[in-house]
Amino acid sequence: MIHLGLVINPTAGRGRGTQAGRRVHELLRARGHKVEDLSAVTLAQATDRARAAAVQGLDALVVVGGDGMVHLGVNVVAGTGLPLGVVAAGTGNDIARSLALPRGDVEASVAAVERGLLDGPRRVDAVRVGSPEHAAHEWYLGVLSCGFDAAINARANEMTWPKGAGRYVRALLAELGTFQPYGYRVTLDDVVWESAGTLVAVANTPWFGGGFQIAPDARVDDGLLDVVVAGPFTKPGIMKIFPGIPQGRHIGHPAVEVHRSRSVLIEPLADLGPVPPVAFGDGERIGPLPLRVTVDPGALSVLC
Repeated sequence: MIHLGLVINPTAGRGRGTQAGRRVHELLRARGHKVEDLSAVTLAQATDRARAAAVQGLDALVVVGGDGMVHLGVNVVAGTGLPLGVVAAGTGNDIARSLALPRGDVEASVAAVERGLLDGPRRVDAVRVGSPEHAAHEWYLGVLSCGFDAAINARANEMTWPKGAGRYVRALLAELGTFQPYGYRVTLDDVVWESAGTLVAVANTPWFGGGFQIAPDARVDDGLLDVVVAGPFTKPGIMKIFPGIPQGRHIGHPAVEVHRSRSVLIEPLADLGPVPPVAFGDGERIGPLPLRVTVDPGALSVLC
């Protein structure tokens, strides 16, 4: 009998998470699996419960929700060999999109978990991020935002309407009024970028923000990070380039550069502009700069 840990976010998909989680539990039990519900009132408590269960012995961890729940799962299983199953029931589901997993379809998602258990998991890269002064780190799977995109992310997280990319657009308009380009030093494997800038995104997958293709060529299993940096756009410049981001058309702009690197050090540079906002990974708060980011090839096993 396969022993599965299950973590459900009841607030995912504007409250649809509970219903989706209940159905996932039923389907997995009907297939003969032992299912242990590790959900909790807070994500921190659920993380603690999942880590304890993983140590005691699970065959896989399954999360039900959006990118935040995937982030929780990655921080439990990355580097351990314990596989992660994803039932995408959130509003953005950018990581599920990047992994070609079903979105908003519980039955298809459970079938994907079953296929992964039968055929073996897919190994993908995970990314470590933390202060350059300490060994402690957090994991993420999708995109780290360190600029205007992070400020938008923070504001969007406080909104309940609308869902998906629409909420990101609303947050952008709210943030635009006070925007000034930030000061950066970004140190990659073979180049240093110092500039006033609008955006710095360190991408392991192409999408973030509920369907914005920030790094169209990013691949989750190539052992490299796609680092997207944008120079000091004006407010009208942001409004002009923004509509093309869902299709990745911003990549052709002369002020936008994409570098590939195994590691990245991102530091604020006060001489060039205000301190950048707090960084977000997978839509979850990571912390202020400076941050060191390092890809760990094949560190995560995913049931897909």
